Amino acid sequence: MSQEPQASPYRPDPAIAPLAGWIADAVDPARFPQAKIRFRNRRWDGAIGLDDYDADRWVAHFARFDPLPGNLPRPLALRYHGHQFRVYNPDIGDGRGFLFAQLRDGAGRLLDLGTKGSGRTPHSRTADGRLTLKGAVREILATEMLEALGVYTSKTLSVIETGEELVRHDEPSPTRSAVMVRLSHGHIRIGTFQRLLALEETEHMAQLVDYCLAQFPGPPPPADAPGRGEPAVILMHQAVERMADLAAAWMVAGFVHGVLNTDNINITGESFDYGPWRWLPNWDPGFTAAYFDQNGLYAFGRQPEAVHWNLGQLAVALRLLVDAPPLIAALDRFGPLYMAAVARRWCWRLGVEPLGAERDGRLVAACEQAMRESGDQPDRFFHRHRGGRDAAGDLAAALDGYRPVPGAHPYWDEDEPQTMLIEEVEAIWSAIDREDDWKPLDAKVEAIRRMGAAHGLPPRPGGH
Repeated sequence: MSQEPQASPYRPDPAIAPLAGWIADAVDPARFPQAKIRFRNRRWDGAIGLDDYDADRWVAHFARFDPLPGNLPRPLALRYHGHQFRVYNPDIGDGRGFLFAQLRDGAGRLLDLGTKGSGRTPHSRTADGRLTLKGAVREILATEMLEALGVYTSKTLSVIETGEELVRHDEPSPTRSAVMVRLSHGHIRIGTFQRLLALEETEHMAQLVDYCLAQFPGPPPPADAPGRGEPAVILMHQAVERMADLAAAWMVAGFVHGVLNTDNINITGESFDYGPWRWLPNWDPGFTAAYFDQNGLYAFGRQPEAVHWNLGQLAVALRLLVDAPPLIAALDRFGPLYMAAVARRWCWRLGVEPLGAERDGRLVAACEQAMRESGDQPDRFFHRHRGGRDAAGDLAAALDGYRPVPGAHPYWDEDEPQTMLIEEVEAIWSAIDREDDWKPLDAKVEAIRRMGAAHGLPPRPGGH
């Protein structure tokens, strides 16, 4: 987000407490041999009233997980099911994280503090409940870059190194460990609804829908939408709007999430849970992020399809409360909403004022064609053509009549843009791993935030 978050007093609000008996398990955090603060998000700690915490107090709450004042007395490991690569799995849930606290920001928005790497829970199965330090560093980089590119994303609030040695099959081991805290707009997933359907918990499903409508408010369905007064139908429309915009935001950012299972999709439409993510080295719809995605199910160009499929599973779950036709009518809105969001976000990133759906759609197509023909890395393409400059041929024709957005920033005069290619990520991690040198990470975060400021205020997330 290019606009600095506004300072707010600490406002605890554990709104999930009435649901806790059936949506979560109370758990205890792991005890770590050390706690060394490696990252603290000074842009966002003040937005939730925690900016005055000294290092000892920060460690007490974000490494030992002493309860925050007036908040949840014990952490909650949330229960959910999910389709993982489209195979239904009832044996998941928060296995190495939990909901630690809930609070309000200055605008009254409910936010969750959720963890990763905080220890075993009843849902851990054979896993150790831990997080590698490299995984935490990668999440810092992903959330910072996405925020700068206007994606509605969770924020990495805290990373604390914990002094354990972990063994992992997908990176050199033993490797260092960490516990991370996310700041998120809720942790209710499509998989949360799927679990209630599987268990036929109709009353709890109705309570969960009411909770989401109250805590994550959004616009009403269109005036002609069937069943528009039904709470489940209202929620379905909001989810479709939010996730159409989220899919568009990923595509315009050139971002590949990697694992778009139903338990990785937040009902608020907020991007979160970053594992094998990548940014595109070139405009390749078939590019995949996860080495285990051998069939390209979650390839870059298939992300909208994956999100739409997941929304279909939400509709199936909500049939526990309402008939199918109003839910299908909501789902049918996804395509037009997605295309409109792509056009809106594309113009924002390119730095031109939109000219309407038809013209903007042709502009998007011309830009994609130009990237395919040139082999341009997307970040470099958007940087070089900011405001419609330096275009030739069909791209120049598509840009004819577009005006640059007002304002200028010296970032756009620099020779190279900020990128987040895998080679850069590995170099940042190598400096930490080999020499305990955190300066490259700090410098990268600062540079990304400067890029975010250059882009200006991002598009408002859809469905809110």
